[in-house]
Amino acid sequence: MIDAKVLKESYAAHLHWLTGAYALALQKHAFDGVVIHSGAPKPRSIFDDQFWQLRPVPHFHHWLPLETSRSALLIEPGHKPTLFWFNVVDFWEAPRQPESDHFWGAFEVKEVASPAAIRDLLPRGGKLAFIGEEKGDCCDTWSLPESAYNPPELLKALDQLRVLKTPYEQHCLREANRRAAVGHRAVQELFRKGDMSEFELHLAYLRATGQDDPETPYKNIVALGRNAATLHHVGYGREKSGAQTLLLDAGAKCLGYDSDITRTAVRGKGAAADAFKLLVAGLERTQQRLCAAATIGRPFEALHDQTHDLIAEVLREAGVAKASAAELVASGVTRKFLPHGLGHSLGLQTHDVGCRNVAPRGDNPWLRNTTKIAVGQVFTVEPGIYFIDHLLAELRASPAGKVIDWTLIEALKPFGGVRVEDDLIVQPTGVENATRVFLPEPPAILAA
Repeated sequence: MIDAKVLKESYAAHLHWLTGAYALALQKHAFDGVVIHSGAPKPRSIFDDQFWQLRPVPHFHHWLPLETSRSALLIEPGHKPTLFWFNVVDFWEAPRQPESDHFWGAFEVKEVASPAAIRDLLPRGGKLAFIGEEKGDCCDTWSLPESAYNPPELLKALDQLRVLKTPYEQHCLREANRRAAVGHRAVQELFRKGDMSEFELHLAYLRATGQDDPETPYKNIVALGRNAATLHHVGYGREKSGAQTLLLDAGAKCLGYDSDITRTAVRGKGAAADAFKLLVAGLERTQQRLCAAATIGRPFEALHDQTHDLIAEVLREAGVAKASAAELVASGVTRKFLPHGLGHSLGLQTHDVGCRNVAPRGDNPWLRNTTKIAVGQVFTVEPGIYFIDHLLAELRASPAGKVIDWTLIEALKPFGGVRVEDDLIVQPTGVENATRVFLPEPPAILAA
């Protein structure tokens, strides 16, 4: 649960650090201040008047956990931050209330009757930058020059401020993990007890975590059986399938910060189920070895490379492949079973920014983190093994496919795939696993 005292104290320190960091960034890039737009709901379609729920601009959320539309922050070094708050009141819907009020005293709050009214309150004596989604808000609504709109070098510098999380942010991320763990436990238990559809399990997760579907960090991935081979399966089946596997990739939010957790469960008996359980158990061991190997100063891409070495061993132990681990990696076999990157930065966005400033090697096109592991980083570790039809077809047609037991592959394809994912916080003394504190049981035990 959120500790109000810890939250208040850590937020004050967070704001102090953020104020100083912004001042240095603005000075370096020759700006006197920055206006940060809060964002606006996006139309669901150009053909009707429905809108998606607001996702605040992350730079705005970095300062305060307020989900408010068409408002703005003014950050000027040497001045108290100003919130221009368009606290709209109408008869269609009430504004979303923040879950905590710990931040209000840190800002000079000026309520405005319309977004355009902010224009007349902005200082005009200096050079302002604008951070936001729409150029029209910058140039038309607020009459700032086009050069003020998301200046690339300043934007890059502000994104870098989100790479290392403050104790306040870490506190929120831990709570987001706790909330998600409640949902994972509930869904795992329902899967063990009986046959439910993906849609029913999705609703059970929302009920357990107390969040509505639009509030989730990302669309929950609830995949039964073969659907687990689709990495982002969100087209929930409504029918009870009798599937023997469940892959649940789902998180929760706390004051804007995301968790991202994946667990895979297996039930049932038989030779194929037993073989797949070997894969689940092997991947669990692999994931925990990778978490332990995530040491300060190590390039994340090296950790990703180690993943393929370990995945090769799991494929060998399960009887899927009959070649050395080195051969399976060198020939590209492991990349047909694990096509994605090992993990990504995590924070105000599920795939947070700032950790892919250098392109990965050509054989790692989907790797989202190419930094060296550093104190304050928060990232996921999520190896997987999947039976994806078109990738398997490519493998079967290649010389490397000769080392694969294709009879076993056909037996395992109905299980879809397995993924295990935890959220790690890098501390000065080592890596903290923010997920296992609340969800310590490995998938193989949950599936028993």
